[in-house]
Amino acid sequence: MSHLNYLEKLLDGVEVEWNQLGELSALRRGRVMSKGYFVDNIGDYPVYSSQTANDGKIGSIDTFDFDGEFISWTTDGANAGTVFYRTGKFSITNVCGLIKIKNESLLNYKYLFYWLTIEAKKHVYSGMGNPKLMSHQVEKIPVPIPCPDNPEKSLAIQSEIVRILDKFTALTAELTAELTAELNMRKKQYNYYRDKLLSFEEGEVEWKTLSEMAEYSKARICYTELDGSNYVGVESLLQNRAGKIDSIRTPDSGNLTQYNPDDILIGNIRPYLKKIWHADRVGGTNGDVLVVHPTDTAINPRYLYQVLADDKFFEYNMQHAKGAKMPRGNKPKIMEYLVPIPFASNREKSLSEQERIVTILDKFDTLTSSITEGLPREIELRQKQYEYYRDLLLNFPKSHSNEVA
Repeated sequence: MSHLNYLEKLLDGVEVEWNQLGELSALRRGRVMSKGYFVDNIGDYPVYSSQTANDGKIGSIDTFDFDGEFISWTTDGANAGTVFYRTGKFSITNVCGLIKIKNESLLNYKYLFYWLTIEAKKHVYSGMGNPKLMSHQVEKIPVPIPCPDNPEKSLAIQSEIVRILDKFTALTAELTAELTAELNMRKKQYNYYRDKLLSFEEGEVEWKTLSEMAEYSKARICYTELDGSNYVGVESLLQNRAGKIDSIRTPDSGNLTQYNPDDILIGNIRPYLKKIWHADRVGGTNGDVLVVHPTDTAINPRYLYQVLADDKFFEYNMQHAKGAKMPRGNKPKIMEYLVPIPFASNREKSLSEQERIVTILDKFDTLTSSITEGLPREIELRQKQYEYYRDLLLNFPKSHSNEVA
């Protein structure tokens, strides 16, 4: 039986009433806390802010503003609309809001929390480039109340939904933790082999500057030849060798830097200097991305990519970056970077060794970095599976008469 059918069975034909959240709860905001305030008032009570890491906790102080059961949400920034179930003694900062249910005999906190994990993001306003979900928007969020004329039965239905989702959440978290632990172990293993494979005994290697085997792309491409799949902005490159995603916007005029298959694209503005992609198509990019074009047939382009994808190159690039607020890669210095060429005096043996190294590192790349294969993909699929069944379980029927505007 699907979770959707289970919801229908659970409701057993009872009415579902839709209310605005502002009618069911009281809302308030957190307060401003400086870094100095945390230092001067260190203690045991958590303070939550707009981040999602560590459950939103940014520190602890010696007092608390709230005590009990609540739901908090992030009001500003990239995480606007993210909700958390909160209990105990805690405080929140000014980029968070707090929801207190007016009548707990009508509405279960955990039930409301699960509903808002679906609904809150739909009400985020992204005007002027800064996403926001303020109290006046939260107040209008529609909330389904099953069997409103029988509070006891309503809470029983809500509690059963919470029980199922709690169990599913715990199972998903456990499986995700196992996959994450496996991923971290494989990354350590990857780094070990990367260091080992890119280290050579004296006499086995010749060090050449990047400029001896590559150049920056001089080719140009018209904007009319670009779409979301082959236009690469720095925002569509991914950190730590994870490749790229399609771009959500493309240029509407001009000629751009062209890249070709086997070119290497590198983020050229902080904090994107650790973004890199080995191109597999023809496309274009802008000035925030460098296009390194291999010119020496004695170097395997994929081997060159693996060398430049190493943390040693990232550290070198950071060290020589120019600029104060938004440092950029130093293009002449990047071309001075030393690349190890194994068995350089024997072209055939060198290319064979480069291919051997690439084969091993590519396998680790797929396992630890790929968003289409490997462990990162498995973790993402686990979360999407959870969200799919959660959404089915909370897919309440609406009618024109009871929808909330």
